[in-house]
Amino acid sequence: MRSPQITRLYIQCDPSEEIANWPDDRIWGELERRLDAGGDLALKEGPIIQKGVTPMRSFVVEPMQYGRMFLAGDAAHIVPPTGAKGLNLAAADVRALSRAFADYYHAGKSELLNQYSQTCLRRVWRAEHFSWWMTSLLHRFPDATPFQRRIQLAELEYVTSSRAAATALAENYVGLPFEWNFHYQDT
Repeated sequence: MRSPQITRLYIQCDPSEEIANWPDDRIWGELERRLDAGGDLALKEGPIIQKGVTPMRSFVVEPMQYGRMFLAGDAAHIVPPTGAKGLNLAAADVRALSRAFADYYHAGKSELLNQYSQTCLRRVWRAEHFSWWMTSLLHRFPDATPFQRRIQLAELEYVTSSRAAATALAENYVGLPFEWNFHYQDT
């Protein structure tokens, strides 16, 4: 949800699709078909204010700095929208970097700046894994074998029937505490 009245939804399609082939009525029809909630739940159609074909891709720059240049957010890492982690990761990067800059400029300490990449990359790789997992769980892949599709369905059934699996999904979806950033040990 972007607001009480606006939400962002994704419909899986071929990444080579032209957005011109997706008029609003086709989008609403596909959402209705794919969400088919039944019962009292119904889609409330309204104006579609933005649409595009979004590639599902992942990317990480490691380290997240080059000399005195520090990267944050999409400049350092991209996650597919499936896990909804892009903004959270950017905010965590900015928080870590602002603390490091404050420590450097107010106290002359460079420890947090020197640890910036390893501090942030722990969270980034956790979010990358979660987004990859959500994508592999929720999207159909045309080249998947019947075996791979059954594995996917078994995982989906496990997540929807196991309290432990649902808890792990919720913990990762909501996001890790900011302090999680600051306890990294490279092993």
